[in-house]
Amino acid sequence: MKNNILSTLFVGIDVSSKTNVLCALDFQGNKLLTLKALNNQPGADSILDSIIDCLNSNTLQFVVIALESTSFYSTHIANFLSSNELLLAFKPLVYCLNPKTIANYRKSFVDMDKTDPLDSYIIADFARCGRITCEPWRGAQFLALQRLTRHRLHLVECITREKTYMVSNIYLKFSELAVLDKDNQPFSNTYGATSAAILTDFLSLDDITYSTIEALVAFVRQKGKNRFGDPYETVKLLKKAAKDSYRLEQVMYEPINVSIASSFNVINAFEREIKIIDKAIEKNIKGINTSEYQSLLSIPGIGPVMASGILAEIGTITSFDSHDALAKYAGITWRVKQSGDYTSDQTNMTKTGNKYLRYYLIEAANSVRCNIPEYKTFYYKKYGEVTTHQHKRALALTSRKLIRMIFGLLTKNQIYSSNKVGEIQ
Repeated sequence: MKNNILSTLFVGIDVSSKTNVLCALDFQGNKLLTLKALNNQPGADSILDSIIDCLNSNTLQFVVIALESTSFYSTHIANFLSSNELLLAFKPLVYCLNPKTIANYRKSFVDMDKTDPLDSYIIADFARCGRITCEPWRGAQFLALQRLTRHRLHLVECITREKTYMVSNIYLKFSELAVLDKDNQPFSNTYGATSAAILTDFLSLDDITYSTIEALVAFVRQKGKNRFGDPYETVKLLKKAAKDSYRLEQVMYEPINVSIASSFNVINAFEREIKIIDKAIEKNIKGINTSEYQSLLSIPGIGPVMASGILAEIGTITSFDSHDALAKYAGITWRVKQSGDYTSDQTNMTKTGNKYLRYYLIEAANSVRCNIPEYKTFYYKKYGEVTTHQHKRALALTSRKLIRMIFGLLTKNQIYSSNKVGEIQ
């Protein structure tokens, strides 16, 4: 291993939209190569030729290439260098690093200027010191799946933003509907089909207030497709909420209605796109880590989309030495605050890891707790231990428990069993 390090070229590349600035060091820290090239195919070819010439002229056998993960600008150069046949003889390891990690490492270089050449030097030195803990760049097949699963999260976030934006308009039109507690809400989901119909089909609250009970019940049954257990109780709550709400000036009726209807149309469009992406994810996952995929699917509550989202980010479980390493990569860990004899009870989740993996693991945990009694019990135990942020805390801890099980199943190549086979304590 020591000989490998001594025979390794450490390359740092500072990536921008137009250029790539490169610096290469040997293990002793000697600067062997500096280069600036365009961030396009001819520029990538020149970087490749320069790296190979540097390896040959200095009789080095291995190469480690580190880049900052600069949005999508680092994708092409990372994919090109990791899969190029001419470079494969030197067993390249290509890493896309978190910019926050490099920024913190830079602080150890006191009074150093910030320029592109110096940035690439710091990235190369970070690699030379063995500080890289993330996983190497994976192939195009994983990248293709990753683009789909990450785009799905993007669509989910768009829906969340639109719903948050809608709150102000809903409050203006139907103030009580926006603020009532759960027990007094006529609808379990303010953004559901029946609620959407109430908010858009009735121009003013007086139209609801002065409608007959029978007409509103018929309306609710039709829009809710007869899924309401007691439509009369729903209508009763709806009419009371309408009666107690503020009234708008007539001039605002139509503008507010148009805005609310537009937001619902946007949400429906995003939801349709998510269904299309889900089908594409299920199609793309076939042939990638079949055994690990089946292990994840065997867990009650985890379907093809969640399993694909997890695998798209971790690649293969062999990249992780322990469930702690997997949790750290996802950012589902907590910092200890301790000084002297004092240890704080308030600890924040690090959230410095892979946000996409963290999202799919937490979503999976939320689904698993509804399907596995043991996880449901664990969730409510953690829920009852505190009085603030109960759901978020309990779900995060449930996610950490799920990570232990996932790591155990994948490393042992097992499917889920209720007798805890595979779970690592």
